[in-house]
Amino acid sequence: MAKPKYDGVVEAVHYQPDGQVAWVRAYLRRGPTFSDRTLLDREKLIEDLKAGKRYMAGKRIPLMASTFEVSDPLRIVEVDGQEVLATGDAQVERDLLEGVPII
Repeated sequence: MAKPKYDGVVEAVHYQPDGQVAWVRAYLRRGPTFSDRTLLDREKLIEDLKAGKRYMAGKRIPLMASTFEVSDPLRIVEVDGQEVLATGDAQVERDLLEGVPII
């Protein structure tokens, strides 16, 4: 089985009242397997993305260990001098992780 080409899978997001991501629930790659669910705050997520780590929006397939259904990669977009988190190619003005359930 081929090693996945991403470092983490974001399965849920929680937004602050102003629309910024407060934290995400994610699985992080640990060598050939993935961690249990982990909470990452916005700053840690941005720091990892800037360091070159790849995060995907997706969900774990039940009873299949470290197997995920993934969709779009997370990316950082610069909007009016501010960093905005987004998925896909859509033009955004605030944090928007499409396809990621909101908690």
